[in-house]
Amino acid sequence: GRKPRFREPMVMIGERPPEIEDRAIPGHWEGDLITGARNQNAIGTLVERTTRFTILLHLPDGHDAEHVQQAIIDKMQSLPKLLRNSLTWDQGSELALHKRITAALDMAVYFCDPHSPWQRGSNENTNGLLRQYFPKGTDLSVHPEDYLDAVAEELNDRPRKTLGFMKPSEKIIELLDTAG
Repeated sequence: GRKPRFREPMVMIGERPPEIEDRAIPGHWEGDLITGARNQNAIGTLVERTTRFTILLHLPDGHDAEHVQQAIIDKMQSLPKLLRNSLTWDQGSELALHKRITAALDMAVYFCDPHSPWQRGSNENTNGLLRQYFPKGTDLSVHPEDYLDAVAEELNDRPRKTLGFMKPSEKIIELLDTAG
């Protein structure tokens, strides 16, 4: 048999409830890292599946498991519970401390199958858009957190065909108003 990837067992994408797949219920996120020159620095990306709302994670001290899980917790803890249902990530070592995320945010964490980036399609698409701001091979550590927040805000204010030409920022507000 294959040796487990992390000390804490992973819950695989095939075990996610069906409502995550059909995007019927909000609060399910896809996450990843975009890396800079020689993989020495990175920016974390979180994309909500229903609204395509994007959050960027500032990782000035590294993109190891400790820093990535803390950045996720810091950015997501202020979100309403309605928007903290689950997170799906690839099997990168930066999510080895996934149980801390689950405990801190009361949010399930799922993992994609190996070499299957299409299982986080919204995130892959968003990462492609982000390369307009952060070209491959550049030093991502030069960007302060307020710049990352401004880039996320710009993406969230871009109308999307998949949302009927609504903006992710409009879609997430509509969703919160409906739930409220």
